[in-house]
Amino acid sequence: MLKKNAGHLDRIARIIIGLALLGWYFFAGGPIWALIGIVPLATGALGFCGLYTLLGINTCKLKNNVQ
Repeated sequence: MLKKNAGHLDRIARIIIGLALLGWYFFAGGPIWALIGIVPLATGALGFCGLYTLLGINTCKLKNNVQ
């Protein structure tokens, strides 16, 4: 199981940004690159960011970081 490394506010921001980008693409005819919104949406939903792991960042305040 992946250790969570994204905190609550971080996850909320990622989900909002992801939904906004995908909504822009699907409902307002945004550019194809707006599909990148899948990435922040997925990392926000999972609470895990691979880039954070590589950079040694952890915004999750849980002691064991597993839910």
